[in-house]
Amino acid sequence: MDGTIARLDEIRAVCDEFGALLGVDDSHATGFIGKTGRGTHEYRGLFGKIDIITGTLGKALGGASGGFTSSKAEVIALLRQRSRPYLFSNTLAPVIVGASIKVLDLLEADTCLRDNLEENTQYFRAGLAARGFDLKAGTHPIIPVMVYRSRDVAAPCASSAGAGCLRHRLLLPGSSERAGTHSRADQCPTHQTTAQYRPRCLCASR
Repeated sequence: MDGTIARLDEIRAVCDEFGALLGVDDSHATGFIGKTGRGTHEYRGLFGKIDIITGTLGKALGGASGGFTSSKAEVIALLRQRSRPYLFSNTLAPVIVGASIKVLDLLEADTCLRDNLEENTQYFRAGLAARGFDLKAGTHPIIPVMVYRSRDVAAPCASSAGAGCLRHRLLLPGSSERAGTHSRADQCPTHQTTAQYRPRCLCASR
């Protein structure tokens, strides 16, 4: 949620030293982090070296609900008997399963959508920095803009809709208020359409 990419290479080394399994929730990386969008383990050069990976079919994959766990067959067999979220959840709608499989096929065939997001991220980060915003350093598409005071979050959220941006406030228990911004370009598959909305999203970030 803060745009931090875990140092899995260092964590893997500690796990190897102490004989521990390494489990990763990659919900904010699946589909776009790494050269082919396979996730944080690809980004850190650890493809095939993570014991358990969980992720979501929502967010970058666009499935709206549902998720997955990837691991060795014996781990999956155990989770099917012991994992409470799996045991007490309703099955996914077939249309979500079909759409998610299709999205994975698209990502395996071509990285243009993932590359487009990376380009949008660089553009948006550079534009925000040029406008004097205090940004948390990084390359993740989640770009933390440090506002520091909760009362300064509400007004920009309300005023950005007319510029083609969706900016919503996140109220987390026991923590500071946050806001997330999305433009129509986030869902656009073509570079031409994305370029059309980039300036609008930056203009709304005032």
